[in-house]
Amino acid sequence: MERINKPDLKDARRRTKGEVKTIEYENFKNIKDIGKDKKYIIQTHGCQANEADTEVIRGLLHSQGFEPVDHLEEADLVIINTCAIRENAENKVFGELGRLKSYKRINPNMIIAIAGCMPQEEAVVERIMKKYQHVDLVFGTHNVNKLIDYLDYVMKNKKQLIEVYSGEGEIIEALPQVRENRFKAWVNIMFGCDEFCTYCIVPYTRGKERSRQKQYIIEEVKSLIKQGYKEITLLGQNVNSYGLDFTEEKYDFADLLHDLAKLEISRIKFTTSHPKDFSDKLIDCIAEYDNIMPFIHLPVQSGSNTILKKMNRKYTKEEYLDLVERIYQKIPNVSLTTDIIVGFPGEAEGDFLETLDLVEKSKFEGAYTFIYSPRKGTPAASYENNLDKEEAKQRLYTLNKLVNDGYLRGNKRFEGHVVKVLVEGYSKTKDSVLSGYTENNKLVNFIGDESLIGEIVEVMIENAKTWSLDGKIVDKGELR
Repeated sequence: MERINKPDLKDARRRTKGEVKTIEYENFKNIKDIGKDKKYIIQTHGCQANEADTEVIRGLLHSQGFEPVDHLEEADLVIINTCAIRENAENKVFGELGRLKSYKRINPNMIIAIAGCMPQEEAVVERIMKKYQHVDLVFGTHNVNKLIDYLDYVMKNKKQLIEVYSGEGEIIEALPQVRENRFKAWVNIMFGCDEFCTYCIVPYTRGKERSRQKQYIIEEVKSLIKQGYKEITLLGQNVNSYGLDFTEEKYDFADLLHDLAKLEISRIKFTTSHPKDFSDKLIDCIAEYDNIMPFIHLPVQSGSNTILKKMNRKYTKEEYLDLVERIYQKIPNVSLTTDIIVGFPGEAEGDFLETLDLVEKSKFEGAYTFIYSPRKGTPAASYENNLDKEEAKQRLYTLNKLVNDGYLRGNKRFEGHVVKVLVEGYSKTKDSVLSGYTENNKLVNFIGDESLIGEIVEVMIENAKTWSLDGKIVDKGELR
């Protein structure tokens, strides 16, 4: 008999004031080596949180002997780790599930699993059950830790398993991880979201805001330092609300940054920030430490107070611009990027012009821009939207032109200057050119020796383009 536990949107909405449980992960001692001689592929869609979840999934699989492969023809297990933020992302996943059906015909023992945010939606699970019965395993964001148990069940019983929790969530510590990068690491500091922006499905798919205890985070970073990692990125749906849920200790995101910055880690980044929780204390902390990078992603979504209120963003255009001004005053070399939605229900031409005005005044050096995509179950999905699709596309085009000007302007300010670059490897377009990112998160390409990969080097920027910088590695003698 199949194990079926479907999501419930009402349960996913609920928030209580109870303490969040922290549980130490224990491997299923009665399950051993179920992945011996078996190969897997993970396809990851979406944000950094999904990428971090994939590293945990990979760690769990490796603990049972599974080995990665690059080609579907060789895979015994295919896991799609999904994103639910926009309809287009979901359509890609359903297209891939359809494509995988032919591989399942050739290899009936192939296990196909879907994980991540999409399974947290009622409609998605119903659609899978009706149209994609070749999918063997469906699990969500709250129970990644039970993957081995689920795989053991599916492999032994040859039955479909759907297990999705819609509660507020727990914190599972000590999960195994196999990281994608040897020099840069994601570090989750909190999970979930309580903002309930009217357009966003994330509070329903990721659960309640819940912060990890500081000792677990600090120990994880210390372990990464010992392993030779040069850069960490602290992750959360709203990182600067970290610690606000603590009841027994007053300890916030700025306090955590202070403690981490004192460790021997070369670079600290964080994402994503909500403007309403970006305190002066946090700005001062970033300004104080050289190893906290001068790069801040600060989603604004709109420059219109009318639309911001409909979005439930909890700040005004004026408050956002005041925050930006305070950031620039304390961190003058900072690079700011943002997220912007155009075509939100009710957005008039005047609202859009307010957004363009905010973009100009904020001097962004990059932005993720989107046309509004309704998500079933969110309040905005029921809002009347009379904006013509072609008009929405034209607004996006106009916005992107302004944003791209900001990209180029932000890059141009580094021409003729020496920057520090964490070398990640060879360029995706030229295998004779090394590439990496600066402290301001600018992509730099330069000629250099393979031995520099994983090192932080100084590069003189000779040419700034819209999307990248070209430079020449600096001989130490040139700096004297």
